[in-house]
Amino acid sequence: MRKRTFSGGTHPPECKYTENKKIEVLPPPDLVTIPLHQHTGAPSEPLVKKGDPVKVGTKIGEARGFISATIHSSISGKVKEVGECIHPVTGASAQAVIIEGDGEDAWDESVKSTDSYRDHEPQQLVEMVKEAGIVGLGGAAFPTHVKLSPPKEKPIDTCILNGAECEPYLTSDHRLMLERTKDIVEGGKLILKALGCKRGFIGIEANKPDAVSAFESIPKSENPFEVAPLEVKYPQGQEHYVIDAIIHREIPSGGLPMDIGVLVQNVGTALAIFEAVRFGRPLIQRVVTVTGSAIREPKNVLARIGTPFSTLFEACGGLKTVPRKIIMGGPMMGIAVFTDQVPVVKGTSGIVVLDEKDAKQFVEEPCIRCARCVDACPMKLLPTTIGDFARLGMLEDAERTGIMDCKECGTCSYVCPSRRNLVHYMKSGKARIFEERRKKKSA
Repeated sequence: MRKRTFSGGTHPPECKYTENKKIEVLPPPDLVTIPLHQHTGAPSEPLVKKGDPVKVGTKIGEARGFISATIHSSISGKVKEVGECIHPVTGASAQAVIIEGDGEDAWDESVKSTDSYRDHEPQQLVEMVKEAGIVGLGGAAFPTHVKLSPPKEKPIDTCILNGAECEPYLTSDHRLMLERTKDIVEGGKLILKALGCKRGFIGIEANKPDAVSAFESIPKSENPFEVAPLEVKYPQGQEHYVIDAIIHREIPSGGLPMDIGVLVQNVGTALAIFEAVRFGRPLIQRVVTVTGSAIREPKNVLARIGTPFSTLFEACGGLKTVPRKIIMGGPMMGIAVFTDQVPVVKGTSGIVVLDEKDAKQFVEEPCIRCARCVDACPMKLLPTTIGDFARLGMLEDAERTGIMDCKECGTCSYVCPSRRNLVHYMKSGKARIFEERRKKKSA
């Protein structure tokens, strides 16, 4: 089996403890807190008020602008409050709809299935994806209808379904590929139709041979996607690198996959598209890997959007010890949260809970000029140089040397023997650059 890959990267321990754990469906919680901003772009506008009755799939937030996403209720019940919550991504206060369940779990009357879902025209498919509030489920949460609407001058000739799941610990995509193989392919076909695209690949890291076999077992007459086994390497799942590995095209600096005729969608997103078009179901739940040394029984669970992290921990037998760190996502690119009362959002692919032993704290030391970060950087940047420019406030130099091309994958920090906080410097530097641009634009 020939394995494709890209240059650079690293090999952190996989820690895929839940790869053989089937997805467990959690019951609807008694209370959900659903943020109105769970996606890249503008927050949604609330459509409900305190006391309003809602059902599963009722639209409670309207997309504000083109790059935005609709929000739906994940349980049936009554709106307790349109208030604020702690957002798991930003850690700041965010507007949210808080809903008390009625125990009936009744679906909204607008949710209707159809057997003729393959007959929809491309623009109809895009509209259905938009109405369903589907975003990228690999973690970035970019509105999917936007990716399915490239400009006419940038036609898509290749679609890649991303099943790499290269982050340590996470196995939610792996389980979906095993348990919902045909439905993912059906969703992929709908993507191809929406784009008018003929060529498709599904990229899967070679540490998931059962998933490779599952897709290869589908007759080619029913599966237009060629399986592309990928070398096990981080960050193989980032779209720049999965494109490079499979079709050897390079996205230009500051560009997007559409600039080179490619669209990349997570396998979970393809499944969500199938469920929206076939059954009329909006995105109200997702599979989450709950794992780590502080979790008593790590699992993959299907959880409703808005469910508190603490509820997921309880479903996994509770905590073995007081956690030293809770991370939404994987340990390389995930975001640390300071409370287990934050809600599951559309971008919550996993929750990693670490004890004192595994959540090691390192003291940053001076750079020793070993160039390991340079060798490992998949974007072929100079992380230590750019990090120094950002740390010292030399923003023009940081921008000149490529800070805006950094994908914040964390490879440089991981391989650094001095444990320098390079990703922190990159993030803070980019934030200051964006702030300077906003000031100039408003001046």
